[in-house]
Amino acid sequence: MCVGTISDIVPLVDENRVITKLGLLLVAQTKNMGLKSLLMSSGYKNLDSTTISFGVAPRINACGRMGHADEALKLFLSKDIYEVNELTKKLNDYNKMRQEKEKSIYEDAVNQIEKNKLYENCAIVVGGDNWHHGVIGIVSSKITDLYFKPSILLCYDNELAKGSGRSIPGFDLHDALMKCQDTIEKFGGHSMAIGITIKKDNFDKFANELEQIAKDSKIDEIVPIINVDAKINLNEVNRETVESLKQLEPFGEGNKTPIFALKNLKVDSIRSLSEGKHIKMTLKDGNSVVNAIGFNLGYLADEYRIGDKIDVVGTLEINSFNGVDSLQINVKDVMKSI
Repeated sequence: MCVGTISDIVPLVDENRVITKLGLLLVAQTKNMGLKSLLMSSGYKNLDSTTISFGVAPRINACGRMGHADEALKLFLSKDIYEVNELTKKLNDYNKMRQEKEKSIYEDAVNQIEKNKLYENCAIVVGGDNWHHGVIGIVSSKITDLYFKPSILLCYDNELAKGSGRSIPGFDLHDALMKCQDTIEKFGGHSMAIGITIKKDNFDKFANELEQIAKDSKIDEIVPIINVDAKINLNEVNRETVESLKQLEPFGEGNKTPIFALKNLKVDSIRSLSEGKHIKMTLKDGNSVVNAIGFNLGYLADEYRIGDKIDVVGTLEINSFNGVDSLQINVKDVMKSI
């Protein structure tokens, strides 16, 4: 129940919080051979909600997305160690397949968006051949995060185009689709996520109709917001502070990891990682120094220089690398200090 609660992104408040917090203690001493094997194969050292969210859930989820949901069930029911090991390997393989397909579709979609300047639109609609139905919802979510615009990804299937869409806070995607049913065969979902089927011949008409609805709703006036829990000084960032945050776990939907604002920090070093995808910085304030990592923020390496004064918001964490633990800010956003 604990694994399901976390995996389904249920708000971790009230009884759900109790189920998850106590459930994690039981998961740590589980006698279920399949779950034990999956936990070991995930590579996570600590057992917390993050381990379930990013280590266990994606492997279980990948089975269904790749069309082999029964394999996950077999894993949790099996009492045979050899079968458990074999099924665990299969789940890991399905997850890798899911990641590869996801990456391929994402790159294809981004190429279309950049080539056709669809990022200038209020809503992004793209389609492709041989896009796997099981993963386009995940990719749509990433496209929406990247451009902060509602997105719908459609996979061409003979005369039809089937897909998924994700929205941004402040724009009801389900309500928007209710207004363009003349170009839709069927759809369902809620304000932030939908599943949809249209006729392939209606692709352009549907995309234009949704674009006009998004424009009329003044979607371009919606700006992304990061809710900051507290402002702290760099000299307050220490291991004791970071460790104390564990008392607030389990983190997840409805109980997010605390986000802190740190102001007027000096950039001591800055570089991009992973072919410009991420950013790595060393930040300084007086005698206090801390490392910072920003995932998918690699473009900032061209916007800031050593010696610049910046404000950052992010989470505090302990990074373990080559057996050495160090404090780190997981950066969510950056701006020049005023």
